[in-house]
Formats: sequence, structure tokens, C-alpha cells
Amino acid sequence: MTTETVPFIVRPDEAKVFYEGPELCREYFRNDKLWFGSSLVNPGETGAVDPGHDGAWEVFYVVSGEGVMDDGEKEYPLSAGDTLAFPPNVPHRIHNRGTEPVLMVWAGGPSTPDTKTVEA
Repeated sequence: MTTETVPFIVRPDEAKVFYEGPELCREYFRNDKLWFGSSLVNPGETGAVDPGHDGAWEVFYVVSGEGVMDDGEKEYPLSAGDTLAFPPNVPHRIHNRGTEPVLMVWAGGPSTPDTKTVEA
């Protein structure tokens, strides 16, 4: 958790690096209101299942490449520029069935009673 009160930069080599299966994850920022990071999945690979987050939404944005995310029941094909939001407690994982690496950035944070949902 950070206690910064001014803007700050986090470089890739300063991010927390972890792996979910063959998925390379970097977490750039986390506090009690928000987390932000990235996932890189190489062609033919699938990341581990993230079980979802209790009381928190998570949003994925595809920076480059093409990937498929699933929630255990349905698959969501995504290309660069697409965004996918997972409600609290919905498991999810990234698949790369393409020929180029897929890079997604993600952010999450707690739901509040006034959280608005968008009808798809």
C-alpha cells in the first residue's frame, strides 16, 4: 500500500512481478481502493484461473494482440482496444490462441452501493 500524496511514476522494473501459470503479471499499483497491473500471455499459452475478487470488479483492456478470456462458462474473444469487465467473485483467465503475444492491462476496486452497471 502506498501513502503517496503526489503523482509518481512506476517503471516496469519497479512493479511487483508474479506468474499465474505462464501468464507474466506486473502489479504497478495497489492500495485499499484500487489495483492496476498488466498480463502478458504468449501464443499458445493460458494463464491460471483467477477466482475473482470478493466485493470488487476487475476490468481488462487489451493493449496489443488478441486473446480470449473465459469465466468458466462463456468465452469472450478480445482484440486490441477491447475492454471486458468482470463483476465481483467471477472467476476468469486469459488464453492466447493467436500468433502474437497478448498484452492486457487490468484494474480493480471495491464495489460500492452506488456502483453503476452497464447493460450489454
